[in-house]
Amino acid sequence: MEPLRLKGNYRCVPSLQQFYTGGPYAVSSDGSFIASACADSIKIVDSANSSIKFTLDGDSESVTALVLSPDDKILFSSSHSRQIRVWDLSTLKCVRSWKGHDGPIMSMACHPSGGLLATGGADRKVLVWDVDGGFCTHFFKGHGGIVSCVMFHPDPEKQLLFSGSDDGGDNATVRVWDLSKTKKKNCIATLDNHRSTVTSIAVSEDGWTLLSAGRDKAGSTRLHLNFLISILIALSIYLFLAIVIEMVVTLWDLHDYSNKKTVITNEAVEAVCVIGAGSPFASSLDSYRKNAKKLVGSRPFYFLTVGERGIVRIWSSEASVCMFEQKTSDVTANIDEDGSRRGFTSAVMRVSEHGLICVTADQQFLFYSLDFIEELKLNLTKRLVGYNEEVVDMKFVGDDERFVALATNLEQIRVYDLASMSCSYVLAGHTEIVLCLDTCVSSSGKSLIVTGSKDNSVRLWESESRSCVGIGISHMGAVGAVAFSKRKRDFFVSGSSDHTLKVWSMDGLSDNMTVPINLKAKAVVAAHDKDINSVAVAPNDSLVCSGSQDRTACVWRLPDLVSVVVFKGHKRGIWSVEFSPVDQCVLTASGDKTIRIWAISDGSCLKTFEGHTSSVLRALFVTRGTQIVSSGADGLVKLWTVKTNECVATYDNHEDKVWALAVSRKTEMLATGGSDALVNLWFDSTAADKEEAFQKEEMGVLKGQELENAVSDADYSKAIQIAFELRKPHRLYALLSELCRKQGAEDHIDKALKALGNEELRTLFSYVREWNTKPKFCYVSQLVLFRVFNIFPPTEIVQMKGIGELLEGLIPYSQRHFGRIDRLVRSTFLLDYILSGMSVIDPESQQPEPKAEFPLQSEIENPDKEKGVEEKDHTQENAPSKKRKSNKSRHGSHKKVKDVAYNKVESIPLQA
Repeated sequence: MEPLRLKGNYRCVPSLQQFYTGGPYAVSSDGSFIASACADSIKIVDSANSSIKFTLDGDSESVTALVLSPDDKILFSSSHSRQIRVWDLSTLKCVRSWKGHDGPIMSMACHPSGGLLATGGADRKVLVWDVDGGFCTHFFKGHGGIVSCVMFHPDPEKQLLFSGSDDGGDNATVRVWDLSKTKKKNCIATLDNHRSTVTSIAVSEDGWTLLSAGRDKAGSTRLHLNFLISILIALSIYLFLAIVIEMVVTLWDLHDYSNKKTVITNEAVEAVCVIGAGSPFASSLDSYRKNAKKLVGSRPFYFLTVGERGIVRIWSSEASVCMFEQKTSDVTANIDEDGSRRGFTSAVMRVSEHGLICVTADQQFLFYSLDFIEELKLNLTKRLVGYNEEVVDMKFVGDDERFVALATNLEQIRVYDLASMSCSYVLAGHTEIVLCLDTCVSSSGKSLIVTGSKDNSVRLWESESRSCVGIGISHMGAVGAVAFSKRKRDFFVSGSSDHTLKVWSMDGLSDNMTVPINLKAKAVVAAHDKDINSVAVAPNDSLVCSGSQDRTACVWRLPDLVSVVVFKGHKRGIWSVEFSPVDQCVLTASGDKTIRIWAISDGSCLKTFEGHTSSVLRALFVTRGTQIVSSGADGLVKLWTVKTNECVATYDNHEDKVWALAVSRKTEMLATGGSDALVNLWFDSTAADKEEAFQKEEMGVLKGQELENAVSDADYSKAIQIAFELRKPHRLYALLSELCRKQGAEDHIDKALKALGNEELRTLFSYVREWNTKPKFCYVSQLVLFRVFNIFPPTEIVQMKGIGELLEGLIPYSQRHFGRIDRLVRSTFLLDYILSGMSVIDPESQQPEPKAEFPLQSEIENPDKEKGVEEKDHTQENAPSKKRKSNKSRHGSHKKVKDVAYNKVESIPLQA
């Protein structure tokens, strides 16, 4: 057995993040990324693994329209603020913005050349903008309602713009605008065949057929009241009144703008897309109808529609018949407040990969491909979920644990592939929100999932067949906790808000099941006085523990659910219970902010762990029961050591309650999810951190020796650069301080500063800010600042990130230092005044010429005889003080100058 190694750290990898909350989106031409609206921001998402590459912050208003330029380098956006923004995706900056509409912009389109932008708004206007200049080139009015879609003709030579709207009054139109005309009325055609909002428009590859779709009913299918009366009279037995409603896609001839065909779809169509002739979709369709007759007229094309039913249908323009229709929907249709269904909300054909992307009403992106072997088959290749809502529970799935199952405040269970983080499949069957789940691998090798829901039922699922194999419906309240057996894996237990604990048998499961069996409860007990929040089964399947809102946890002996012990001591409800894998004890987590370990033998509390600032929602054993990992309502994940009661590490990677916590049985990888709709994966990085620390220490030793060698060689520029690399501010200060005392210091400092990058320069400013706070170090800091501002232009300095805060920290202390120096200078003036008053110095006198060390008595008595005219005049003006000063300047005495001069004068005759 491997030696036990305690974990010291986990490294977090954000895996599932919220990137789409519904509304506008834009897909790149190569399908590599998606720009999606997420509340008031825009997320740039990698379509390979749904990871967020960039985030563009908006103006605190919901995004209403998005479109990419043809080269995918520019993104155009608009929000409820009516501001049109142009984003450069290479720099992630808004290069320009402007306003032009009187209401929110609901649709956008970019010209194939990339030079024009068309916008349609709630103000019933259609405007065309010059992208580079930001000015309006065309102003179109004529729609009677919100402009729901706009589109340029795909051929740049045809200066046409199409727009669709809901004009109200059971009428919706598509208008064709000519951009080449200069007169005011540029609408060359009004296409009227829809009765409700025009949701989508498309143009065929040859450029001469326009397709329009909407949520309407064809006027030709409405039955006349007299005809209904005649039917009632004729049949006389049957009494009914029916109105036939048919949704349509209209094909328009752009030669004369006439209605070529009307395709009845019998559903509200949200999007219509033309299938390219060279795409795999078209090749499969050609193979499917290779024996069909071809018309003599224009070449037929294929198009597809998606709508409220959540299915994809493919049509041929030749006969206006449906060539393919999905048998089952991959999405659960949502019901709006008005009772209408909403499956798909939009779709787009990928240009490069020739695939299909459909967007659902519950913020999912479905990627499809079409194959033809014996029949047409639409394959779902990938599912990206833009918004998971609140994650309430999660578990790893399968023996290899390559999947994770999430319960996310929905009626379905979503199972994700950890490699691509795409939703592999969805388990649908519950009629209310799923509250809990657990997973296991059966004795036959099948991966099973059990779920509990607010619909008072438990369901057993088989992950391989993605089907429900068993249903248990005997609970009288919401099922809030479920757990599989650990050894035999032939039963599971459930706890409910009806205060009961039940044991369910999995007997009767077979390999080839088409209908789920009715699960039977082997044992039932009224376990608690309040809702049961958590259940756990012992590793040997002999005991089961339940935790409740009544602040107690109870241990029961299986299979008859006989009470063994009750744990009392928590002051709030218990959210989680777990058996130790090695000891006879139970771990509980409570709303009183504590985690406790209890002895099963006598029910005593062995240990208490405190550290969370709010309710502890989950707690599990790791490292063979020697450590604990916990999550709480404070958004924290903590790692504890059982032996020392010590919190080893605390992680703050969630912004809200962390409801879900799962531990991989093999690698002990962690997965957490919470109310912030974020799922994080955590990998044990203890060994990697030790190796990294060792390498860093080794590198530090080598660099330190290199630094000392550079100092000994008087290579100060290199030494300063190494000190920066080592992030040693004290050593750097010592170098600069030593350098300041040498000649040519400025050259060495300038050479070192010029080699610094922006990030290193910002670090230097932070060091200087700290040095500048102390008068002892201010001389070096001010010298460095002086050289920095002489070398680097201010325009470059102000562009550094966070430089404003650093400069604000430098200003007050610099002012204090200069004020102190100014006071010292003024103090020297007082000293000069005092010395002058004492007749010691004469600030206005010039330095006397050097004389003999001991002047003669005659020179002292008659100084004018030995000096020039200029000095003579000066001496006459200051005769009383000249003798004293001359003696002072010659002998440098500062004390008792008069006495010293007198003594020296008197001593000369004695020597003579």
